Parts: sequence; structure tokens; C-alpha cells
Amino acid sequence: MAPLHVVGVRHHSPACARLVSETIAALRPAHVLIEGPADFNGRLDELALDHTLPIAIYSYLGEKEGSHRSWSPLCDYSPEWIALTEGRASGAAVKFIDLPAWHGAFAQIENRYSDAERRYTEATDRLCREFAVDNPDALWDHLVEVAESDGLAERLDHYFALVRGEAETTENDTEREDYMAQWIRAALAEDDGPVLVICGGFHAPALRRLAAAAGSAAWPEIPAAPEGADIGSFLVPYSFKRLDAFAGYQSGMPSPEYYQRLWDDGAERAAAALVELVAARLRRRKQVVSTADLIGAKSLTEGLARLRGHGRPGRTDVLDGLASALINDDLPQPLPWTRRGTLTRGTHPVVVEMTAALAGERTGRLHPDTPAPPLVASVQDILEQLDLDGENRLTLHLSDARDLERSRALHCLRLLDIPGFKRDSGPTAGSDVIAEEQWELRVDTNRLPAVIEAGVYGANLGDAAQTVLEQRVSDAGGDLNAQAGLLFSAALCGRARLTDRLAREIAFAIGECDDLAAVGRTLAVALALFRHDDLFGSAGSDLYATVIETCAEHALWLAESLRAGPGPAEPGRINALAALRDTLRFTPTLVPPREGIAATASRVAADPAAPPDLRGAAAGLAWTLGRPVAAIEAGPDRLGDWLAGLFVVAREEVLAEEGEASVVNAVDGVVGEMTATEFLEALPALRQAFGFFPPRERALLAEQLTALRETGTEGRDLVRRTEVDPVMVASAMELEARVDAVMEREHLGDKR
Repeated sequence: MAPLHVVGVRHHSPACARLVSETIAALRPAHVLIEGPADFNGRLDELALDHTLPIAIYSYLGEKEGSHRSWSPLCDYSPEWIALTEGRASGAAVKFIDLPAWHGAFAQIENRYSDAERRYTEATDRLCREFAVDNPDALWDHLVEVAESDGLAERLDHYFALVRGEAETTENDTEREDYMAQWIRAALAEDDGPVLVICGGFHAPALRRLAAAAGSAAWPEIPAAPEGADIGSFLVPYSFKRLDAFAGYQSGMPSPEYYQRLWDDGAERAAAALVELVAARLRRRKQVVSTADLIGAKSLTEGLARLRGHGRPGRTDVLDGLASALINDDLPQPLPWTRRGTLTRGTHPVVVEMTAALAGERTGRLHPDTPAPPLVASVQDILEQLDLDGENRLTLHLSDARDLERSRALHCLRLLDIPGFKRDSGPTAGSDVIAEEQWELRVDTNRLPAVIEAGVYGANLGDAAQTVLEQRVSDAGGDLNAQAGLLFSAALCGRARLTDRLAREIAFAIGECDDLAAVGRTLAVALALFRHDDLFGSAGSDLYATVIETCAEHALWLAESLRAGPGPAEPGRINALAALRDTLRFTPTLVPPREGIAATASRVAADPAAPPDLRGAAAGLAWTLGRPVAAIEAGPDRLGDWLAGLFVVAREEVLAEEGEASVVNAVDGVVGEMTATEFLEALPALRQAFGFFPPRERALLAEQLTALRETGTEGRDLVRRTEVDPVMVASAMELEARVDAVMEREHLGDKR
């Protein structure tokens, strides 16, 4: 049987990439087997095209329940990339041997090469203490990247055997390793030369053991996708920012631009380039970096490298030297390269620029012949047809058919998170009367990868947007505020149609919501879009009709079950009853019978346990349906809130009714019977309630009051703004009354 060589690597490690290159040159293997998606084996020629790295193999699985996406990134110094390119160049049969990225073993993994390092913690923490380094990245540099290359393969074997021996393995690990072992046994059975396996170091010990065990020597089948699922894999441009551990990539080597220089030029020149990168970036940001600072940083770096036992400066040596030379302030938190994770708020600005300089700005580029999902062509055609490509600032008039089409396309792109399309202004709710939008378009290098990755959602722009809407509705669950926003997004995208899935999700969300205000907001948005939004083509939509029906029934149930709690009037629940009123007025066929709603409103209005503002709103709703107004809430702590509800829901009825039977007269009678203290308590809520009316209508109410009292005063004089706050006047009156009471009790003066 052919000899087996398993090289365990750290993904995106220049030292491991060199080891792979040297091993292929020395071994001349017949087979090079690489940890990667086996379903891509028939398309390895795509990887051989003249791409500019970094790139990634992007895989997706789309099902009715949702989608899963995964990336397998490759850069110049990825050991897997060296194995692919140099293995093919040497004449070896090159294959990926891992399960497809859409397989269940990757269900919780977005990045194929981030599957193991998080489990090294216990072993690497002990090694960090042993070698007196801050974190696993510094440990890796110390042991591998800036160490002598002699004996590297043995050091890696010892390192990975240690971390594998102490790390927790899962059923997913076992399933993947069993599958990879099948490929290895099949290659060994060919017996046509050495077999080289390149895999994550975590898997190397297990693969050596499993390859020697008994088992089938046939080449394994590619697993079948779940029934009814849509799967696919495409190459996408990637970027150093997405590879950077400081940006959150779990398995990324931090500071990818530094490791690119380490790969291209070696450790000494990489350290010098690092200093140049940081100094240039800081100077572009108007930070003072003098020649003396750089000389000091160089001296500190060399001293730290010697102190740490490095024959040549490593990444953290240079960073620590630069930080010591350039930062004179107290640091509120540890330097980011002393730990693993993303940058946090409050990081020193110089440190932020240093890490950004080391992350680099390289972005991959695909060869023009690289296959792409249908969505890429769909988006490009739409951008060209609607003149939306390139840099531009647009004003779109939604009453114009072409501009409306352009608006819908832009909203679909924005919904799919495609960069380069920013809306500065436009309608924000279904009842907005704004018919104009302002957009800023710009060219963005991340557009192509974003469109490729969005291909999981659909073959054309509209269908992809529809899928995302449905998924977000599902993700929003019972959050009706989010649901209302998504309903409006559907109108903006021109996707105001009902699907079975969307109907179920919306009905579930409404039924689960116990917030009357949220149900009311959703009802108001759906009603406005259903009634008169010809701008967006949503008038009469079956989607919004379903939302109206469900919200109206649930709002009635919530209103009748709501009980009083502390606090002032809540406009949200008052507006919910106003939305019910409008629904009855404009779409009576979509709501329960008029008499049933009127009866429910009357019960709420008469329920002493209901909040005063809701009782007032319910009284107003019943009034608009022909029922008489229930007795006014007379308490000083309740009157203003009750009136707020009444005024919002029955505004027209309040303004139309005059004379002794009017609400104004009834309120005047209640207020007239209050003591000064009670009036002062009631005044803030009363002002808030009457503040609902615009100035002209407040003047009409004042006219009614002056006519009833026959004062001869002009109504507008009562509502004219004064220099003195009415609350201050009332407080002064209340204070005078208290002083008069004390003086009378103590017989200190005439009772006048």
C-alpha cells in the first residue's frame, strides 16, 4: 500500500503553507487530499482560473424553514491553496475530501475553517502560561511563524496532538473524520504513489488512526442534499477585512496584511513593512509620527524580540514597540493583540489605526469566466436597464412609472444588504404622503460578493427580496413593531402579495402579541397600504387584507382584557382604537360586524378596571358607531387621560356637538366642581388632552365654552399663548388658597 503523509496545519498560516510547499516538492505525491468541500471536486478548474486572492468557496442550502450559508476562504498563504495549486502543478490527483458545507455537520458553522480553534482553550491557555505569552495568536507566532523552520513538522505534530487530546470532540467531528478517512483509504488503495493529506491540525491525529483502520477502499459518494432543498456553491471575492480575527473571524490569523508580507518577504522585511504601514496610516489621519518616534519604536521592537527569545521580530514585538513609542496616554483597556476577539468601544484611536493598517485593504477579484448564480446576471441587467450603475445622486418621483420601477429595484437591493445603495429620504410609513425619494449610489468592491451570496434567496431580484421578507417576518416572531416595518418594506419592494408561508407567519405574530399599541400600529400601516397606496401598487393587496382582518379581531380582544396600571395615557393604545375606527369606516367587510364592535367598545368604556385613556377611547369608538357617550371619568387623576382617548377617536363628534349636550359643557361642569388642589392635579393631563387639537379647533372649543358661560369673551382670547406658564398660574392660585385657609384658621385677617 502507498505511504501516507498527514500534515496538520493552522488555516491561513504562512509557515504551514511553506511546509506544505516543501512537502509536495520533496514527496512528489500521487494524491493530494485537502480538507475542503468534496462536492466542489468537479469544479476545481474554476479555482485554477487567474483569480486575485483572497477568494472563498461560498456554499448555501435553502429550505422552506430557512437557509444556511458557509464560506471556505483561501488566500495566498493558505496551506489549502498551496496544496491545490502546487499539487496540480506537480501532477498529483488533487481532491477535496470533507463533507459539503451544506451538510448537517456544519449546521452551526458559518466558516469551514473556524470549526476547531475555539475548543483549544484549555491546552493553549496552559501553553501560554508556560511560554509567558498573552494569547494563542502570540503563542503560535512564538512556536511557528517566527521560530526556526528546522523541526517545524515535528513541533506541529506535538502541538496538535496535545490540543486534540484535551479538546472536546463532537458527533459532527466524528462524522466528518469518518468521511475524510474514506477518501484517504481509497487513495491509498490505488497504490500508485505517496498520499499527502492536508487538514486542520485538530483532525490530523484522528485521520492517521482512521486511515489505518479497516474499511471500504472505494471512493466515497457525495452525500445527497435534503429533499426539496436548493443547494449551490460558487466562488466569491473575499477581503482581508473579513479574514481578520479583530473583525470577528474565529479562525482568522489576526492582521492578515502582516502575514501576507511575512509570506511574500520573510519575517525581517515583514516587520519593517509593518512599521511603514502603521506610520503611513497614522500620518494620513493627521497623527504626528516623527522620525524619532520610529527610531524609538525600532529599538523597543528589537529589545522586546530578544527578551522574548525571538531570533527575528514577530508581529506582537513590533506592535508593542510601536504602541510604547507612539502612545503616551493611559490606556482604558488592554491592547487588543493581548487577547483574542474584536475591537471594543473605547479603544485608543492610535490602536484602532494600527490594527486597521495591519488588517489591510486587499480585496479579491474573480476571473471573468468564473460561473456565478443567476442572481448576478439579474442584478446587473436591472442596474443597466434602469441606469442605476455607477456613482450618482438620484431624485425619484414615485408617481412616475419608471422612477417607481427604479425605486422598487433599489429597495430590493437594500433589503438584500447589497452595498452601494443608500436612501437619504423618502416615505417611512404607509400613511406618508411623500412621493419623492433621494438616493445616493456609489461603486463598492463588496457588491459582487454580496450579490453572489444573496443568490441563495432566488434567481432574480424580486424573488430574492420576497424570500428575505418571508424569512425576516419569520425571524421577527411576535415583534409586531418589526412586522409592521416589514409590511411597509414589502410595499416599497413591490412585493405586496400573500404567500401561504407569509400568511401563517403574520397570523402567528399577531396572535402572539399582547401589546395593543403594536397591534394598532400594524393595523394602521396595513390599512393605509391597502386603501390608497397606489404609489407602491399595494392598494387592495391580499397580504394587507389578511393583516387587517387578523389585527382588528385581536385588537378588540386585547382592549377588552386590558386592565389599569400606573402611569399616564398611552397614545399607542388610543391610536389602536382609532385604527379600528378607520378600519370600520373604510374597509367594513374586513372586520367583525359593526354592532359587535360597538358592543365591545361600550363594555370597555364602562369597565372601571380598564385604564382611563382606553375607556375614553372606547367611549369615542362607541360614539362614532352611534352609541351614547358613557359617563365622564370625573376624578382629577383620570379626567385628562379619559379625554385624551375620547378626543383622539371621536374628534369630529366632539367638534360637531354644541350646547348643553356637548362634551365641552360636561367637562366644564366637572372642572367647575374641583377644588384648587384637584384642578392642579388634573391640569397637566387636561392640557395634554386638549393639545391634541390644532390651534384652530382649540379656538372652536373655546368659542363653545364662552357661549355657554355667556362671558362675552372671544374664544380665541382663551387659547392665545401667554408669557406665563398656565401650570405656574394654577400653582400660584393653589398656594394663595392655602395661605388664605391658614390665615382664616389662625384669625389673622379679614376673610376677603
